[in-house]
Amino acid sequence: MAWLRIARKGSIGFAGLAVLVIAWWIGTDAVAPAGSFLRHFSPVDAVASLIQLATHSDLPIHILVSLRRVLVGLGFALLLGVPLGLAVGTSSLLNSATSPAFQFLRMISPLSWMPLAVMVFGVGDRPIYFLLTFAAIWPILLNTAEGVRRLQPSWLSLAASLSATRWETLRYIVFPGVMAHVLTGLRLAIGIVWIVLVPCEMLGVSAGLGYFILDTRDRLAYSELTATVLMIGLLGFLLDAAARGLYRLATRAH
Repeated sequence: MAWLRIARKGSIGFAGLAVLVIAWWIGTDAVAPAGSFLRHFSPVDAVASLIQLATHSDLPIHILVSLRRVLVGLGFALLLGVPLGLAVGTSSLLNSATSPAFQFLRMISPLSWMPLAVMVFGVGDRPIYFLLTFAAIWPILLNTAEGVRRLQPSWLSLAASLSATRWETLRYIVFPGVMAHVLTGLRLAIGIVWIVLVPCEMLGVSAGLGYFILDTRDRLAYSELTATVLMIGLLGFLLDAAARGLYRLATRAH
């Protein structure tokens, strides 16, 4: 049965996480000598600090600020990347003209733009939005373009034979046909953006998970620092799970 397969897969994944936690505990509690600096990062202390931070601190506010920045960055990337991907995938001439430039820009680390972003946009959310958008746009753009190239020519021929307008062709043929590729690009973009977010939030802002990590470091609150790292991993896992669920829903609908 399907639920048995899901339960089995879930139990295997849980076992893998348990092995990771046990290895973490061994490295910090069982093997590290008494008084070792590693003991500050114990999973037991981290979980206790995480519970305390989630209920008696500003951590939820920092989480909401970071999620807002991620959503804004992804939104800009979708607004720019999907139309560009449709254009590049449709026109071989445009693809040839833009491919070298896109590949060149794609290989530049978004974090290398941090000094320029601050000089151009100032301190605050705007340079973070720029960096997150720059990081997220490439997988969305390239996957959208690839989705257009993989469209069945017979579908486009059918639309032409029915005298469909360009908008009707986009709405009923192109958009549904490339949706799976767009969502695949979105999932890849979420992973990249979530990794880039934390160092971006060290650009002089006063809220966010990256800022909170610096705050815990400055206060020498190592268990809280480890707890924040755990929260970042958990939130990233949930965002990826949401993207996978959206992909399954979209592909099932089509």
